[in-house]
Amino acid sequence: MNQQTDVVLVHGLWHQPAHFDPLAANLRRLGASVHVPRLHRGSLGADTAVVQETVDGYLVPPVVLGHSYGGSVITGLERVRHLVYVAAFVPAAGESGAMLGGPSALVNDAVRHNDDGSTSIEPEWAHEVLYADCSATDSAWATSLLVPQRPGHGRGVPGRIAWQTTDSTYVRCEQDRALSPVLQERMAARCTKAVSVNSSHSPFISQPKWLAKHILEI
Repeated sequence: MNQQTDVVLVHGLWHQPAHFDPLAANLRRLGASVHVPRLHRGSLGADTAVVQETVDGYLVPPVVLGHSYGGSVITGLERVRHLVYVAAFVPAAGESGAMLGGPSALVNDAVRHNDDGSTSIEPEWAHEVLYADCSATDSAWATSLLVPQRPGHGRGVPGRIAWQTTDSTYVRCEQDRALSPVLQERMAARCTKAVSVNSSHSPFISQPKWLAKHILEI
């Protein structure tokens, strides 16, 4: 690269920044500056605010990637160079991730409802639903990092719709078992361009070199 690219990575529900370690390492090897804020702040609005604070810390608007629920978060941002949606929700005005996914969302079968009102991903389902094309070792590692999720985040509606004014790329995951590839196709149509990868829900773990290369080609 002739100049450094700044990249902000935004994780999804039940995940945390460490899940992006393989992708972040590949981006840094290629010369990018990478920041991965922690979500689960209590609401979509609070999650968006903490990512906006990260974005505002850069002198030049960064590339921002959102995975899954992270797509709802990045949709509400300002001052972004390019939006990258990876198997992510791309809500329009008045829409939430929960609304787009619907009650028959593929991931729902893997969700456990806890006594304290939170939800978790059943560990025995995680590989099949989230990490099907990852190695057994990588899948076990990623599963061990999953955290309980407080309710309400997925029902949040973005306060602004960034993809209407900011260039965007959708990365469709063709073998996804958490977010329907058919729904991804519909949401990709809202973006400036789209690419496809033969992966499950988490190419940032199974194919981090491929994903890093495509981010930096934007």
